[in-house]
Amino acid sequence: MAKKILLSGVKPTGLCHIGNYFGAMRQFVELSKEYESFIFIADYHALNLIQNKEEMRKAIIDVLLDYLAIGLNPKKVCLFKQSDIAEHTELAWIFDTITTMSYLQRAHAYKDAAANNREINVGTFNYPMLMAADILLYDADIVPVGQDQKQHVEYSRDMAEKFNRIFGETFKLPEAKIISGVASVPGLDGRKMSKSYGNTIPLFAELEEIRKCVMSIVTDSGRGIPENVFAIHKLLRPEEELRKIYEEKNGSYKEMKELLIEDLEKLIAPMRERRKELAGDIPRALKILKKGKKRAQKIASKKMSEIRQKIGVEF
Repeated sequence: MAKKILLSGVKPTGLCHIGNYFGAMRQFVELSKEYESFIFIADYHALNLIQNKEEMRKAIIDVLLDYLAIGLNPKKVCLFKQSDIAEHTELAWIFDTITTMSYLQRAHAYKDAAANNREINVGTFNYPMLMAADILLYDADIVPVGQDQKQHVEYSRDMAEKFNRIFGETFKLPEAKIISGVASVPGLDGRKMSKSYGNTIPLFAELEEIRKCVMSIVTDSGRGIPENVFAIHKLLRPEEELRKIYEEKNGSYKEMKELLIEDLEKLIAPMRERRKELAGDIPRALKILKKGKKRAQKIASKKMSEIRQKIGVEF
């Protein structure tokens, strides 16, 4: 029996932190053993934020190295770049023609921007259509997302149903696979770990950087278990085992932080060294994207031919 298809896009917007790793990246590696996986670098989505050539190129290479370094196996996963497959934007345009503005105004990104009185570009406004195209082009069965990203898959399902109703059965309806914990990885200040908050621990940090980050974790004065330290630490050890250790070290915040530093270094060091090795041969890493492009292109081209026939532009 053929494996079900998993698809996910990764926006290249800077170096990853441990929140990204525990929230999603680690699960992609595990899920690739169970599903036929397509992971693409969403560089056209990132164009809404990055509009500098050198910055974009660096961001693309960084995310490629990050995912290879954590153990994503290109022999098992089709890893490719969104902009290499023109069918993504072609299908997004087709979806634009059957979508109303009022429907797109319900998207979270648009509502957040409007609530903050930000000037909104067209890319931000209709990004759900490109996202729907990303997903539906490969007949994805599941799309791993956090609870706060479930709307992305709902939009894709809506577009699939609407297109199928207008032009005939064409698209499979994808299911959201909710990744538990994706929205709850805490930062150094107790809020959700996020680059925008400046409260992250970089995924490939050197030991001294790890130490600096951990020692800056906000703790309440007095005795007991420092909740912010414990909340990060339980990502690395079983909670029951960890609570026993913390109770034994009651009040000794420095010892608890030293233990967290030690456990983080055990996790990060092998991936950090692997990333350095990969970064030493960028052309080799880029060949992986080139190979993924060929595989994704074959699937996308076949699907697009079916879609063009359905809408009447291909004979």
